[in-house]
Amino acid sequence: MKNLSIKKDVGLMALPVRLVIGWTYFSAFWRRTVLADKLDPDAAGYIGEKFNHFLPNAIGIKPFIQYLVENPDLLWINMVVFTIIEGIVGLFIIFGLFTRIMSIGVFGLAMGILLGAGWIGTTCLDEWQIGVLGIATGFVLFLTGSGRYSLDHYLIRNDYAITKKEWFPWIGSGVLPVKDNLFPKIVLIGSLLIFGMTLTTNQVFHGGLWGTLHNKSVKPKLEITEGKIDDNTLSFDVFRTEGVDVYGSWVIGIELTDAQDHTILQLSQEELAALEGENISNYYVAKVKAGKHSLVVPLGAKANIRLNNPKFKDLKSGNYRIKLTDISGAFWESAVRKP
Repeated sequence: MKNLSIKKDVGLMALPVRLVIGWTYFSAFWRRTVLADKLDPDAAGYIGEKFNHFLPNAIGIKPFIQYLVENPDLLWINMVVFTIIEGIVGLFIIFGLFTRIMSIGVFGLAMGILLGAGWIGTTCLDEWQIGVLGIATGFVLFLTGSGRYSLDHYLIRNDYAITKKEWFPWIGSGVLPVKDNLFPKIVLIGSLLIFGMTLTTNQVFHGGLWGTLHNKSVKPKLEITEGKIDDNTLSFDVFRTEGVDVYGSWVIGIELTDAQDHTILQLSQEELAALEGENISNYYVAKVKAGKHSLVVPLGAKANIRLNNPKFKDLKSGNYRIKLTDISGAFWESAVRKP
C-alpha cells in the first residue's frame, strides 16, 4: 500500500462513504446515550418500543423480535449491546481502523434494519432505503478498505507488527489477498446478490416491482382475534399491525352487536379513556393504554381487552360482532362467540 499511487488508492476514494456511513451508525449511539436517554425502559422514546414497532411485518427475524418484546429484561440487554456495537462500528469506520471487519458489522446491522423495519416509512420508504444502502456500502468498504486518511493506513505506513500478519488485510485495509482473475467475480457475485436482495425486499415490503404499490406505514390497521363472551365478560385481543410508527391508533368507540345488528354494548371515547389497568393486559413492550381522550394502540402493540357488563350474562349462546372505530373514521370488525 505504501507504493500505491494515490490515484489508485480505492480506499481513499471511498472516504466520503466511510465517513457518512460511520456517522450514521455512531450517531445512533450518540443519540441514545448522550443527547437523550433512550435506553431507559421507563422513559419516552425507549428504543425497545421502537424495536417493538418492527414486529408486525418483519421477515426472517420476526420470531426473534417477538421473543425479545415478550421478555423486557432480555430486550433491554440486547438494546444496550446493540447500541454499543453500533457505536464501536461507527467510530471505527469513521477513523478507518480495522475497516474490513467493521464493514461486516455495517453489513450485519443494515441487514437487521432491512429485515426488521424495511416495511416502515411514510413517504420515502425510509427504513428500507437505510437497510439496502447500508448493505451495499458495507460491501463496498469491505472491498476497498480504508485509504490514505485512516488509522489502518497509519499502521501500515509505520510498519506496525500487526500489519505483517497474513490476516490483517482481511480485517483491516490494504490489498486483499485474492487472485486477480477471481476478484472481479467476487465483486460481480456479491453485487448481484445485494441487488437481488434489494429487488426482493422492495417487492415484498412495498410491491415495488409489479402489482399494486402499497405502504403499510400510512394508515393504521388493527387485528382483532380471540373474541369471546364468558359469563359477564367480553374479551378479545387487539394487535396494531400497520400505520405510522410515531403515532398511535386512537380508538374512540367499541361496539358489540348481535346477528341481527342490534347494539348490545357501545363504549364512547370518554369511557375508553377511563378504562383501568385491569381491563388491559399487554403482551409486549409497546403498550395499549387509556389515553386522555381515547384508547391508544401504538404500532406493534398487542393486548387482551376485557370488558365487564352484567348484560353479557343474559345473552344467548351464538355469534356476535365487535367493532373498533378509529378517530380517522376507519373501523375493524371481528366475530365474537358466546358458548
